[in-house]
Amino acid sequence: MFPENNLLQLCVLIFIGTNGETYFNTGALVSCVQNFPKSRGPIVGILKGFAGLSGAILTQVYAMFNFPDQASLVFMVAVGPSIVITAVMFLVRPVGGHKQVRPSDHSSFLFIYSICVILAAYLLAVLLLQDLSSLNENVVIFLTIVLLILIVLPIIIPIFLVFFSEPRPVLEESLLPEPEKQESSRMGSFILSLSEVEDERSSEEDTLPSSERQKRIAHLQAKLYQAAAEGAVRVKRRKGPRRGEDFTLLQALVKADFWLIFLSLVLASGSGLTVIDNLGQMSQSLGYSNTHIFVSMISIWNFLGRVAGGYFSENIVKYYAYPRPVAMAAVQVVMAFALFFYAMGWPGSIYVVSVLIGLGYGAHWAIVPAAVSELFGLKSFGALYNFLTLASPAGSLIFSGVIASGIYDYQAKQQHEHWIQSSGLGLGVPLVVKDDFLTCYGSICYSLTMGIMSGLCIIAFILSMIVVHRTKRVYAQLYGKPLA
Repeated sequence: MFPENNLLQLCVLIFIGTNGETYFNTGALVSCVQNFPKSRGPIVGILKGFAGLSGAILTQVYAMFNFPDQASLVFMVAVGPSIVITAVMFLVRPVGGHKQVRPSDHSSFLFIYSICVILAAYLLAVLLLQDLSSLNENVVIFLTIVLLILIVLPIIIPIFLVFFSEPRPVLEESLLPEPEKQESSRMGSFILSLSEVEDERSSEEDTLPSSERQKRIAHLQAKLYQAAAEGAVRVKRRKGPRRGEDFTLLQALVKADFWLIFLSLVLASGSGLTVIDNLGQMSQSLGYSNTHIFVSMISIWNFLGRVAGGYFSENIVKYYAYPRPVAMAAVQVVMAFALFFYAMGWPGSIYVVSVLIGLGYGAHWAIVPAAVSELFGLKSFGALYNFLTLASPAGSLIFSGVIASGIYDYQAKQQHEHWIQSSGLGLGVPLVVKDDFLTCYGSICYSLTMGIMSGLCIIAFILSMIVVHRTKRVYAQLYGKPLA
């Protein structure tokens, strides 16, 4: 399709562009998570949600300006984000260390959530309206201006806090409870063999008031230090950080929890990305002509899934002190149901898949980064996060590039041969048809693929629940007694 030189240039540009987006994403995500360590779920969900919705927004802006050719679109995409990021590069940074907590954070996030829901509903309506009817230029301009106003509405929050709110003391609050910090500083680089501290501490101690827990820990440490001094207990150096402390990427790569999360993400998000990549062909095989509608729908639900995933997972850890990966396990069950629904060929399956897979896939990218930052710290969060982003393309490469495409081509070839035999064509003459021109029709084209991926999502659910079981104590220490 492309001359050799143009194809090489295209590959280089895609490589630079996708990696540039990763730099923007990482810089904003790491800085904002450090600024709001007590609201990691909402922060990750909102940022990742808008990142997923950016393509639809830029497409709408392009439609408003009505550029004459595709080169103008490429120029706008290349220059526009660079101008924005250059303008705000001195504003997006860690502020006030890693402990900044404002009393107004909860209401501010609720306001942004409201804007997100309104924006998603509005953008879905606009996209459907454009797909189903022909709009004149003035209507498109009006709709785009309203869209841009909704996008910039959240800037009201920092303006109000700076210029109109009464000055209030900023609460300096760490994610780790104070007794745990004191325990870590006192122990230094030493731990007691046989995990004496963990063995002698009762499971009820994590739910005690902070002052009482601190007294018990101090008393236990005094007894252990005395035993160590008398030679009754052997002391050895710690080999690395514990869960909840700061890990480097290499240190995290030798931890079972990290690989369990990664493998669960490969299976679930890889299945979700496979559906997203093949949704147009899936809807076409079922006889739908306006395939763009389903692509637009799944992008909007993907956005809402990221926002909702961050919100609900934050409530789980904040009000129940329960491991955040349980939210990931829940959405994996939902994804497994949606894929099984399609595999059975039940009516309306394409709508069920568009909604539930969009929500489930999006929720993963709000839950997983927040959970990893809690279990493995913020010091190397950028490296940890970008390593986890390999999960989606790795899963999609296998599920979409091998399983889905192979089954689709096989079913299309079977249908073509059956059509030839039933029509009486090609009798006695070998008929050769390239696979590129074969088209499959019916739910059979992807039903087996959906069934396989439904089973893989169940396996991902099991892996996530293993992580939940292994990290219950860690989250109890991080978030303390559940709030009433």
